[in-house]
Amino acid sequence: MHDPSSQHLSRSAPAFSRPCCLTAIALAITLFSSNVSPLAAQSASHADATDRIRGVVINSVTHEPIGRALVLSPDNSFATMTDDRGRFEFVFAPSEPEQPAVTAFVTSGIGPRPNQGFQNPNANRPSALLVRKVGFISPDIPLDISDVKSPEQVVTIALAPEARIVGHVILSGSDGSDKMQVALYRRMVREGQEHWDLVSNVVTRADGEFRLAELPTGAYKLLTLEQLDRDPLTFDPRGQLFGYPPLYYPSASDFDTAAIIRLAPGETFQPTMSPAKKPYYPVNLELTTPLATPQIQINVWPQAHPGPGYSLGYNHRDGAIEGLLPGGTYTLQATNYGPNVMAGQTNFTVGAAPVSGLSLTLLPGNSVTINVREEFQHTQSKPSAQFSFGNASAFTATERRPNYLQVNLVPDEPFGFANPAFLRPPSGPDDESLVIENVLPGRYRVSVTTSIGYASSITSGSTDLLHQPLVVATAASLPPLEITMRDDGAEVDGTIDSTNVPPDRSAANNRFTQSAGFVCLAPMDTIDGRCKITWINPDGTFRFQQQFAPGTYQALAMDRTHPQVEWLDPEFLTQHESKIQVIRLAREQKEHLRLPLITLSE
Repeated sequence: MHDPSSQHLSRSAPAFSRPCCLTAIALAITLFSSNVSPLAAQSASHADATDRIRGVVINSVTHEPIGRALVLSPDNSFATMTDDRGRFEFVFAPSEPEQPAVTAFVTSGIGPRPNQGFQNPNANRPSALLVRKVGFISPDIPLDISDVKSPEQVVTIALAPEARIVGHVILSGSDGSDKMQVALYRRMVREGQEHWDLVSNVVTRADGEFRLAELPTGAYKLLTLEQLDRDPLTFDPRGQLFGYPPLYYPSASDFDTAAIIRLAPGETFQPTMSPAKKPYYPVNLELTTPLATPQIQINVWPQAHPGPGYSLGYNHRDGAIEGLLPGGTYTLQATNYGPNVMAGQTNFTVGAAPVSGLSLTLLPGNSVTINVREEFQHTQSKPSAQFSFGNASAFTATERRPNYLQVNLVPDEPFGFANPAFLRPPSGPDDESLVIENVLPGRYRVSVTTSIGYASSITSGSTDLLHQPLVVATAASLPPLEITMRDDGAEVDGTIDSTNVPPDRSAANNRFTQSAGFVCLAPMDTIDGRCKITWINPDGTFRFQQQFAPGTYQALAMDRTHPQVEWLDPEFLTQHESKIQVIRLAREQKEHLRLPLITLSE
């Protein structure tokens, strides 16, 4: 017969045996430790030598820590999550002499996990880091941590909260079936020129709402794109066609006059747009130039107001540019990128009737010849460093074809409708010409990059191209570009003033911050406003290797949390005006600067 008391005892047994087991395990660990103390000491010493990278991820606006952010190397070989205080750590186990193949460990809030395949953790530790977190903007450029040599150094990575645009497009009389496309452009500065780059193109929902998220701080313009009205109750393909022309926020008729939307970190902007329906008319322009291999790009905009929004297409069968446009006067630009680059441009007017009988001629691009005059004052200036232009490096430099400089033509326009033009490589060892081919009509800035000295003058005819753009007309010959090179420029070095480094950082971290930054010198009185960049040494000093032409410059220093820049944004200059020095350099001047550091907190 079954004894109930025995059942009770069997159920209670685990409760008594568990602490007994824990006691036995603790006793065994104690006995083992006392018997292998030399091994334990060796392990402790080994742990002290462990290589590690420590850091913290913070909100760039509030400076509060960001928890559960993903920190990873650009090649995805290393990854971890920040804890609730924004901290992260990578730990790399040291290699044993008798076991050269080791495993690198990455620690996170949920414990270590192995990353296989690294033979030498010190050699394979990441040299840069990225951070990702929903609701924040990930930096475009990975953070360089190659200078982090000590486990005591703490890497600080700042993420900016995303901005958002949540708006509505209202179409009068619509039943909700018409969905509009909304395009967002962001203002950027490249090659010293303001550009408007397409950021996103979204379609409205049934209720007219659209959402644009993950937007960084900056200046934007918003527009609706063209759309034909195809309401099944009113649409007649044989009758008058109607459509919605582009509407530029808030109610402008072209991109130039649209309002600029300035978004701050974490801001949500809520616009409302109401496009108006207008009659549309067929447009047909024949090409007088047959295209054997059409690779044509067509841009159309309201006359004298270049910008996106309107569109026409190319009919390969008829060799014509076709489409629909509302009433108005327009400029059409067509470029064919076949074996021979050709382009053409014309103006036309759309009235209350179809447009036909017009034609457009595409003409080949121009060639620009370059002559270089050397006025070197020092015989040792003859180049050892050389630029390579395609297969040009296979040929010997001559007096007419120096190989220490590069010359580019950079479009001086805001929408990327034109392409930059570069020097043609020499056709053979006897080709001494410097020529830029296939230069299409437009305005260009002449950009000269040299490993020796500086360009003291750049002219074409009577045009001073150091201060004015080069204007290339259709089918018009250009005077050669005359470039004078000198080697008596100014030399610049200096030190970083670290008094603005946050006081809660250790001396080692102050040194780390300085060594991770760079210095920029940007000319103020020439059309080519590119920054000259040099990195800051670990001791806070810096020296530019290149010479500077006489003139006025803006000098500033930034830590590694700021992306390296080629051109300075006017808004950035205004924000940090107090830490930017304006200097004037003369020939053969030796200038020593002391610059404050623009840091993460700014």
